[in-house]
Amino acid sequence: MAKIELKHISKKFKDETVIEDLNLTIKDGSFTVLVGPSGCGKSTTLRMVAGLEKQSSGEIWIDGKCVNDTPPGLRDVAMVFQNYALYPTMTVRGNIEFGLKNRGIPRSEREKLIQDISEIVGLTPHLNKKPQHLSGGQRQRVALARAMVKKPKVFILDEPLSNLDAKLRNQMRTELIQLHKRLGTTFVYVTHDQVEAMSMGDEIVVMNKGVIQQADSPMKLYHDPSNRFTAEFIGTPAMNMINRSDVHGLDIQTNASIGCVGFRPEQALLGGNAADEGFVIEGKILTRESLGAEHIYQIQAQAGIFFVKTFLTPVETAEHVKVTVPHEHLYYFGRSGERLRGIQAGTKSLIAAGGI
Repeated sequence: MAKIELKHISKKFKDETVIEDLNLTIKDGSFTVLVGPSGCGKSTTLRMVAGLEKQSSGEIWIDGKCVNDTPPGLRDVAMVFQNYALYPTMTVRGNIEFGLKNRGIPRSEREKLIQDISEIVGLTPHLNKKPQHLSGGQRQRVALARAMVKKPKVFILDEPLSNLDAKLRNQMRTELIQLHKRLGTTFVYVTHDQVEAMSMGDEIVVMNKGVIQQADSPMKLYHDPSNRFTAEFIGTPAMNMINRSDVHGLDIQTNASIGCVGFRPEQALLGGNAADEGFVIEGKILTRESLGAEHIYQIQAQAGIFFVKTFLTPVETAEHVKVTVPHEHLYYFGRSGERLRGIQAGTKSLIAAGGI
């Protein structure tokens, strides 16, 4: 296990700054997920930790040692890539064993390691097969096994499940969580899929344009976002945002710092379930999506399109509806996207611009 510290890290590609003054501590033994849209710098950050990219400035520390000038092979880091990078002419056994041979590990020790790791990842029946005869999930397990036999202090996984179908991806997520618990090693995982991040990580780092927006536990990110970007990125459907100009009420008019008001789709009360006081919006139902236990409505209001998620009996016939969000479930954001805390909405309702 190992703690990872990134201190004032910057990365430039020619004249383009991809990451600027990034500071991050990844806890020893944690399952930390870097998440964000394409091009946000998460994979570049991962590659710098692994030593595959050289930072333009700053320091990288692994297990209490500065590794700025340490080559990738000596950082005690194992990396699992999106494309698995298996040797097609070698069997599963050969792929797992290859790195051990290069390190001069005795044959008897190699055999024991391969046997133990194969049992953990469920590859024992497939050791004599070549990659082309394996399923996508089995190939991913080979890539994991090849990393595991090194017994590294840090596992780095760069979107390792993106090539798998939805069902297999869900299965592999569960297996990776169980594997992390069993090994107790530091896992650093990169994904653009916020659902994957929320279900796997015990610590999530949200990035955008090379800047950390927030680093917190999954539930902290969801219920207590620090800014508008995190609030809208985490959650499906995303948090609804209503611009200040489309909200009427004394509370909004007297607070010039408010840029917009947000609320989670599941915190909105629809139609007859509406509360007496809160943020009131009227609109027209555009679409209804039933997902079994939950129902998602897309609603068009004068203030824009927003979503409501309910776990109650679906509204089958209504076209025009009133939606109310209790005051305690409202989020306020400044004009630059920063979270504004401590705002008391009072007892009067806030009203969105007239319904459609």
